[in-house]
Amino acid sequence: MSQITTHVLDTSKGMPAEGLHVILERSKDQHSWHEIARGITNQDGRISNLLPESIVLEPGTYKLIFYTGEYYKAHHARTFYPFVNIIFETHDTAHYHVPLLLNPYGYSTYRGS
Repeated sequence: MSQITTHVLDTSKGMPAEGLHVILERSKDQHSWHEIARGITNQDGRISNLLPESIVLEPGTYKLIFYTGEYYKAHHARTFYPFVNIIFETHDTAHYHVPLLLNPYGYSTYRGS
């Protein structure tokens, strides 16, 4: 399993958000980011292979970008949030699971396990 994983649930449908594009970036400094990986959620709304198991990220500031506008457009729905950016900081090389609970007019996240 990847060191950083995610799971997206579309709470407006009560279902996993399948086919949602996600990019992982690392902060270079306060104003610039570097793309590390990208993936697409599977039928269970998960990306568990965002990074190869052999890659261990150093502690730092990371950002997951969820392409929610594309996802809702593909489902013939509008959204107020065309992108959701979740910025988080790691302090060790442990596994970090970052879920997203999504609906067209709101979202929530937390550090999962």
